[in-house]
Amino acid sequence: MELASLGSETVLRGADVGAARERSRQTRLKRLVLVLAVVAVVVVGRTVAGLVHYFRAGALSTAGHQAQAFAQYTAAGADFSLPHPGIPASFVPYVPGLLLVLLLAAVMAGPLLMAGRSPHVLYRPEEIGVRLDDVVGAEGVVEEVVKTLNLFLGHRTFAEAMGGTPRRAVLFEGPPGTGKTYIAKAMAAEAGVPFLFVSSSAFQSMYYGQTNKKIRSYFRALQRYARKEGGAIGFIEEIDAIGAARGGMGAGPGREGVAGVVNELLVQLQSFDAPPTGARVLNSLVDALNKWLPASRTVRKRLVQPANFLVIGATNRASDLDPALLRPGRFDRTIRVDIPSRQGRREVIDYYLQRKAHAPELDAPGARDALAGSTFGYSPVMLEHLLDEALVWALRAGRAAMTLDDVHKARLTTELGMTQAVRYSPDEKVAIATHEAGHATVAYFVAPGRRLDVLSIIKRSQALGLLSHSETEERFTRRRSECEQLLAISMGGMVAEELFFGEAGTGPSGDLAAATRLAAQMAGAYGMADSLLSLEAAGGPGDLVSKVLADEASRRAAQEMLASAKEVARLTLTSNAHVVEALRDALLERDELVGEQITDVVGRAVARGPRGGEGPGAASAPRVVVDVRDGPALAPPSAL
Repeated sequence: MELASLGSETVLRGADVGAARERSRQTRLKRLVLVLAVVAVVVVGRTVAGLVHYFRAGALSTAGHQAQAFAQYTAAGADFSLPHPGIPASFVPYVPGLLLVLLLAAVMAGPLLMAGRSPHVLYRPEEIGVRLDDVVGAEGVVEEVVKTLNLFLGHRTFAEAMGGTPRRAVLFEGPPGTGKTYIAKAMAAEAGVPFLFVSSSAFQSMYYGQTNKKIRSYFRALQRYARKEGGAIGFIEEIDAIGAARGGMGAGPGREGVAGVVNELLVQLQSFDAPPTGARVLNSLVDALNKWLPASRTVRKRLVQPANFLVIGATNRASDLDPALLRPGRFDRTIRVDIPSRQGRREVIDYYLQRKAHAPELDAPGARDALAGSTFGYSPVMLEHLLDEALVWALRAGRAAMTLDDVHKARLTTELGMTQAVRYSPDEKVAIATHEAGHATVAYFVAPGRRLDVLSIIKRSQALGLLSHSETEERFTRRRSECEQLLAISMGGMVAEELFFGEAGTGPSGDLAAATRLAAQMAGAYGMADSLLSLEAAGGPGDLVSKVLADEASRRAAQEMLASAKEVARLTLTSNAHVVEALRDALLERDELVGEQITDVVGRAVARGPRGGEGPGAASAPRVVVDVRDGPALAPPSAL
């Protein structure tokens, strides 16, 4: 193959692996032809010998001698039956007992003998229905995977033309559900080579030393398939279970493993060049022959090319792996498979919606963009589950396709749990609706860069109500002003209760907990207070909130931030009490508002003005997510 093609951005076809596979196929055909030829020679020889004997007996002279001639022909070589040794009559009574002993021996020794077998599951390329085109939302990962795969497919060209050593092992590291196994299967399918999947827990055995033996058997199987097929890909799921750091290498006590499992894994990852059994036997015979020959006439041993296979390890905790596993020559490349970005989530949503029944409203780019924006932190598996849950909601409603409202319900169910059928007292329902309306009003006027997604007074888990809001544009950092906006939104519920009822109840407890965590981060980690010292960098026990509360200056700074945020919320709600009332009344009527339903209510209230007259024109409704909930519920990652 051409050397320049190794840098291709697409998967190579017909590369060195394909050529090796074709050579292996031709070799197998030649061997089969040779075996069949030997069988044919034997059959033809015996047939000819029988016919010769037949003619010599004069079978054609008279019809009366035909039967005798045929019998002689059969005796001469046409009888292919095998001999059947007889069993002495005196031994027959012992046969049942002997069979029973053999059966018991097999039952007892079988598990021990089978315990050392490789626990892998073999998938042929045609059995894998995944391709790299199906890997969406991870463009950078796919690009790196293609480069690694091309080096694997063109290993001989890379080694002979450039003197390079192809990657022998790759580590996929990232959070659960990001598609590590999915990508590995796609690699095997694209390469057209066997895929040997194994879970780390499958290596473990109750018999001493069998775990190590299973690891050795797995790598031997990889070598065997690689030599037959031109290449093979091995995938070890959750490799940290057998590759955790050993004692004295950055890990705590009790991590040494069972019978040196980590050591065995290290050895096998490095011993890729071990020749197969047949080559070792042949080399042994050559050694025995060379002992009798002078040095000038010794027979050269057969050079064995290393097996071409790629080991892929997957883990959620790469930091727990033994450092020796990550050095060059073993897992010398780590590919981070992370949570998709907003654009990646949009691609994943498009991919799954092509395969799931949905209403036309979900085909609108704005709806899909909004869904991608409100699912910050979702992995591809979580997005698929979200859409499946939306289909369940549609099915319960007697519809054959999901709607945007079903998706919102599914998201709330996924994040907060199922709704709970509770009956609020009239006063309590008004208080909860006022509380949530206060959050939404502050979010609308104080944080115009956020999108209001869901406003609800339906009980879910420990949350009596909630405001869910998200960023209109995906952000990975926040300015101080944006953090202060989130603090003000958290205070909106408490302030609304104080303004409308004269006092606050127990509802703001969850809001205060979330706001305290954010204020502690601002004062103790972000350098947004008077001090630039980071309490997060300090060692010792306790989390950041505890450290901030224990430091007098940081505690005072955090308290001032909370007090200032409460004052902002108070000024906002005092001048927009009519908006709070409008949202409260809408919640009392419908229990839950989604998306534009929230901004429509706010827009009409702003247009009406405080006394129902003409007020200022309705501003464009801000959109974003901040999850402020009643009770001891935590705010979502997008909020704080």
